[in-house]
Amino acid sequence: MGRFKTKYAGVYYRDSITNNKADKTYYIRYKDINQKDTEVKIGKFSEGVREAYCNTKRNEIVTKIRLGEDLPTVASKKQNIAISVNDIAKKYFEYRELHNNKDIKAEFSKYNNHIKPIFGSQDISKISIDDIKKLQRDKAKQFAPKTTNIILDLFSTIFNYAITQDIYKGENYISKVKRLKVNNVRERFLNSEEIELLINTVRENEILYLFCLLSLSTGGRTTTILNIQKKDINLELRTIKLTDFKNSSTYQGFISCNIAELLKEKLEVMYINDYLFQINNKQMTISMIQKRLKPILDNLFNQGLALNDSKNRFVIHSLRHTFASTLAIKGTPIYTIQKLMNHKDINMTLRYAKLDPTNGKDMIDIIMKGIV
Repeated sequence: MGRFKTKYAGVYYRDSITNNKADKTYYIRYKDINQKDTEVKIGKFSEGVREAYCNTKRNEIVTKIRLGEDLPTVASKKQNIAISVNDIAKKYFEYRELHNNKDIKAEFSKYNNHIKPIFGSQDISKISIDDIKKLQRDKAKQFAPKTTNIILDLFSTIFNYAITQDIYKGENYISKVKRLKVNNVRERFLNSEEIELLINTVRENEILYLFCLLSLSTGGRTTTILNIQKKDINLELRTIKLTDFKNSSTYQGFISCNIAELLKEKLEVMYINDYLFQINNKQMTISMIQKRLKPILDNLFNQGLALNDSKNRFVIHSLRHTFASTLAIKGTPIYTIQKLMNHKDINMTLRYAKLDPTNGKDMIDIIMKGIV
């Protein structure tokens, strides 16, 4: 493998491979106290080593030799190379995209919105546990406990990636910060009058109108709805192939005649791989739909409710609960609801069974027949 010069005298690099990706390994050359050519490995580009650092290290060694002083230890300085959170996050998301088939757009969006503005340019080794606690406090003032925990978990994952990949040799302080207590039970769903109110409110906004209609018709999660492409829709059968990124599977959803008619004109001017929801020919992200729909939901249904009242607040994901709850109220068999929700575990679906007004009525008629 060849050795290549840099713009600095005595600083070279060799092409190398790290984690199946092209890398550079830097070396410095100098004459030791006996005037013998000596080559010392400094480190890799992926570890944060740069040509300027190598040049500084070489000059330091040459000066020590000229003055007859003890030479510095190169290895002891490696961890002091500044490695920004942005550098590590870039490598982390590249790794995730290569090795994981789940959608990472929401994760990437959370990093850009909540972590990058505060810590992106900082040296990861300079971040303290107090910095993390402050991040938690600040986010808790703006978001529900679950969202705050997700932000911290993502940051912790990026830290762990840096440690496992030997990019950072320090400690992950985020793992020591206690997460906020979360009440995961969301009971809020819309009744028929509220559904009508929501639809009438967003009717003039084509994107939100269609998003709400498809959410209420299929029960798909936000990511699922935003990933619908023209090729997934069959207007004749009134079906949509839905991708469940949580369960890494696809399943079938259904649309009404009115929604099919609404989609017909829109699909005629779309290419086969176009996403149904896009702006400037680019697929919409969760943050884009959240920015547009959340204020409307808050205004219509969350007036006076505390930010952390997850049980009663209506959020975008509550459209999925509304879909399942409406099916249960209409007496839909529980296994049909499970299929339409793409629940892998029937226990996830059983929480809606209590809403079925006919639940058990037929059995009572059977056991009481002839008694009265």
